[in-house]
Amino acid sequence: MATPPDHHSVQPYGQPPMIIINNNNSAAASAAAVIGRVGPRRRRQSLWAHFWLFMLTAGIGNVLYAMHVSRWNRDRSL
Repeated sequence: MATPPDHHSVQPYGQPPMIIINNNNSAAASAAAVIGRVGPRRRRQSLWAHFWLFMLTAGIGNVLYAMHVSRWNRDRSL
């Protein structure tokens, strides 16, 4: 059977919904976070350094090491 010339085929469903995902802000923030790590990084306290300093210096080395790391971070505004 042929369809009449004035008959248009109609899909049984409408247009699919338009889905817009806007990830521009999060992508830019992630890129800036990665690029921002180029400079000096914050120095962290080491658990093993504290352990060995406690074992070898009776805790005095721990205080000096903690002061050194804190001063290093403070001087660099980290």
